[in-house]
Amino acid sequence: MNTAQQTVMPIPTFRHRMLAKPLVRGIVAALAVVVPLAAALMLSEAIAPKHLRVIWPNILAMLACLAGYGFYVHRVEKRPLLELSGPDALGETLAGAGLGLLLSLGALLPLWLLNVYQVQGVNAWTVLLKPAAGMALVAVFEELLCRAVLFRLVEKSWGSATALVVSLLFFIVAHLPNEHISAIGVLNTGMAGIGLSAAYMATRRLWLPIGLHFVWNYLFDAVFSIPVSGQPAKGLLQGTMHGPEWLSGGAYGIEASLLTLLVWSLASLILLRLAQQRGHTFPRPR
Repeated sequence: MNTAQQTVMPIPTFRHRMLAKPLVRGIVAALAVVVPLAAALMLSEAIAPKHLRVIWPNILAMLACLAGYGFYVHRVEKRPLLELSGPDALGETLAGAGLGLLLSLGALLPLWLLNVYQVQGVNAWTVLLKPAAGMALVAVFEELLCRAVLFRLVEKSWGSATALVVSLLFFIVAHLPNEHISAIGVLNTGMAGIGLSAAYMATRRLWLPIGLHFVWNYLFDAVFSIPVSGQPAKGLLQGTMHGPEWLSGGAYGIEASLLTLLVWSLASLILLRLAQQRGHTFPRPR
């Protein structure tokens, strides 16, 4: 008489049951990004000579948060790090940089032609070097946290549309403490959140939004001397803004200008359409 063999399924441990919850997994993923970044910055401040603290702490912090996210993916989700892989990483980063350049000029050139943005002189070219590492850190950290962690995990549980709304709201809330933010600034921040999420959706990798995010911030800070999200800037061109705040952005910078809302809205629509055509948008799972 043959006895049917029964497959004994392993009983999930408490750790596995907790990590199966979307909220818990999101918190763990966020900590995997934030904690290494903070530790690297504190360590750099403690041991690095003062003249090296301008660039190297930011670079080390950027590498640390990338490593922390990679560790989380391999140990918790147990899968390949697809969102930071691919032979097209350089090409997608450059494409994002090109898109960032296009959006920046699209928002600024009309202001220059209208004499709202005026250039009074040129600083030494060395001012281009100092902000690069800091802006790279901001782009990598925010894209890891907002796209790879928040957007991706929300999308997995509730679909692309919900993930877009949640990431938009998170991006706005994260920028609300910035000085001089206005109503148009809030709208622009939300639209930028949608555009960066759409850039991630179009490729399902982070290189395109990282390149876009970095170049947008870097050009206005290091080249055009225009405040970025309310943070003062001193760049290559000694540029100043004049005119009504809804057009110039005021003290918050060009991210509070109506022109910025227009260019980011157009870019977001195009990127969302591209993601849809590639089959990269997903409904809420049943």
